[in-house]
Amino acid sequence: MINLEKPSPPSEDRRWKIIDRTMRSYGYAPHSLIQTLHTVQETFGFLDEEAMRYVAEALRVPLSQVYGVATFYHFFTLKPPGEHTCTVCTGTACYIKGAEDLLRAVKQVTGADPGETSADGKVSVVTARCIGSCGLAPIVLFDGEMSGKITPKALEEKLNEWTHIAEEAVGE
Repeated sequence: MINLEKPSPPSEDRRWKIIDRTMRSYGYAPHSLIQTLHTVQETFGFLDEEAMRYVAEALRVPLSQVYGVATFYHFFTLKPPGEHTCTVCTGTACYIKGAEDLLRAVKQVTGADPGETSADGKVSVVTARCIGSCGLAPIVLFDGEMSGKITPKALEEKLNEWTHIAEEAVGE
């Protein structure tokens, strides 16, 4: 016999009401999986195992299907984001104008490769196929704000600023 009762959220966190609202608007139908995962990510910042289990149970789909969707689509992340996000454009113009050098500079300062967050949780490193401002190549987005014609040195300075602010806060 199939249990048609809606499962209880994993915690008392009020943000689960947002997730429930999304699933309810689609009648808890399995085809709402992607939209529900988008809502979880927008609400919590990432998809953890607890959230994926809850969504699987509520939508009556196998956990393996939820995990498969979450890992297939580039938009979803299974790790908490850093306090800041550094997005390096790797489109053709940016690549030709030095995106690889920028990525090396990011790695040197943060220790993180694209798709990772620095060990201190301060910076998430992301790449984008194209930002759409090729005349300003190479481009980096710092917390969503575009910086064009950026050099590895300028990139390092900005990342060090983020790190320095974090170190000052710890020292106070």
